[in-house]
Formats: sequence, structure tokens, C-alpha cells
Amino acid sequence: MTEFLQQVLNGVSLGAIYALIALGYTMVYGVLRFINFAHSDVFMLGAFVGWAAVERLHLPTRSFGGGLAALALAMAVCAILGVVIEKLAYKPLRNRSTLTVLITAIGVSLLIQNVSQNPTIGFGPNPRAFPELFPARQIHLGGLTVSTNQIVVLAVTVVLLAVLYWIVHRTKTGTAMRALSFNATAASLVGINNDRIISFTFALGSALAGAGGVLYATNYPSIDPLMGTLPGLKAFVAAVLGGIGNLPGAALGGLLIGLVETFVSGTRLSTFRDAIAFAILIAILLFRPAGLLGKLKVEKV
Repeated sequence: MTEFLQQVLNGVSLGAIYALIALGYTMVYGVLRFINFAHSDVFMLGAFVGWAAVERLHLPTRSFGGGLAALALAMAVCAILGVVIEKLAYKPLRNRSTLTVLITAIGVSLLIQNVSQNPTIGFGPNPRAFPELFPARQIHLGGLTVSTNQIVVLAVTVVLLAVLYWIVHRTKTGTAMRALSFNATAASLVGINNDRIISFTFALGSALAGAGGVLYATNYPSIDPLMGTLPGLKAFVAAVLGGIGNLPGAALGGLLIGLVETFVSGTRLSTFRDAIAFAILIAILLFRPAGLLGKLKVEKV
């Protein structure tokens, strides 16, 4: 039982990070009905901003104050980057086909990856050691071992989810987001500035991805320009699993993917831990394409 609870704790910690990334995917899909595949690279840049905050700005390491400052900086930079990507790459294509925007999203992703790998204007192709942002301690609760990094991941995720819920359900901007996701034309007719709401959605989703990048790097302290690919794909699977476009579904999907991956890692099937996520994607598309919390919608053509 102790080993089981330890695996649950590890899985929830990992799933919380997937949930933060998945929320960005599902928010953009809910508003614009397309998948922003550059989102995983914003996650990667969030980790590098956290690294640069220590290496270039000399924020203190092994300090809750310094760690939270690096986290806030990564979220701010990624939010700005998300808005820039939307304005330059997606806004001009808003009236084009979904396939056009999808191809553009893949192109933006490849552009960010290649620029980041350039040693002159980017970070270079070699992995970098991520600094210890928070105090490294082990807390023993009975037979369970909890690290301070895991506590920080869970605490930050809960706070960010609470803030997101408050924004979406308790503010005028959140109401406008929900109206836009339901019917963009009707939203504009009642005075909602669709461009502003779309930019805010990208900023919010990108900020969560930046937070996810820093939290992921604190637990897996080696970062490189391609580090976002696999976690980004797993977060996309989490969004589909929970119901793409459904915020609680994205959070639930992230937790489930993290738990499944952690439990598989402790069995003889550990070599298939990455493949399991995509097997889940195939299964969910075959048997429940709307996801666990999503609902099938009839579209008129």
C-alpha cells in the first residue's frame, strides 16, 4: 500500500504539469477550434526563461522567493510570446481553412525549435543543467517520501487552477471567453472585442505553459530546445482524453495521463511508458471521441 500511495503521489505531481500544458491547448481550441502545436515550444521557452533568470539575472537559487520570481518571470515572458505568435502567425489566417492554420502552427513550432537550437541567436543544441530553484528537502510521512519540488508543483498548480477558474467564471473577460467559444458572431454582435479576447486567451494559455516548463524542469533538471515535444504531445493527449475544449476535462486528463505513465514505469512495461499515452489517444478516439467530460456536438455543413 505504501508503494502504491508513493506512485500515486508521483503520478499526481507529473499529471499536474501535463494539466497546465493541456489547459493551453484546450483554451485555444475552445475559442478558435484549432490545435496550437507551437504551444509545446512555449513550454520549452518557459523552462529556458527560468534558467536565464538564474544564470543571467542572478536570482537566488534554493530559495522559495527566487524560485517563485523565476516562475512569475517565465509566465510573463511566455504570455507576451503567446500574444506575439497569435498576432503575427494566426490572426492573418483567421478566415482561412483549419488546415491552413494547422500547417502554420506546425511551421511556428519548427521555427521556434530551430531558432532556439542556433548557438548565435538561441540557446544552442546542447542540454543545459537546470538550477535548483527551490530548497531540496525530503519530507517523510510514514512510509511516503515527498520532495519540496513535488509540494511546490502541486501547490502552484492548485493556485493557478483556482485563478483560472475565477477568471473564466467570475470575470467579464471570462464571460466573454465563454461567449466567444460558443458563438463568435453573436459575441461580436453584443459588443465583445473578439480580437482582444483571443489575444487574452493565448496569453493565459501560454502563461500556464511557461509555468509548466519551469515546474517540469525542477523535477527533470536537464533542458534543451527539443524538450517540449514529448510532454507537449502527452498534454495534447490529456486534452483529448478529458474532452478538448473542456477546462475541467483537460485537468482531469493531465492527472490521468500522469498516473498511468507513473504506474507503467514501475512495471515490466516501463519501456512503453511513452507509447501508452498514444495508445490511450487511439482508444479514446475510437470509443469516446468527445473525451471523458466532453459532449458530441452536431455541426451543420
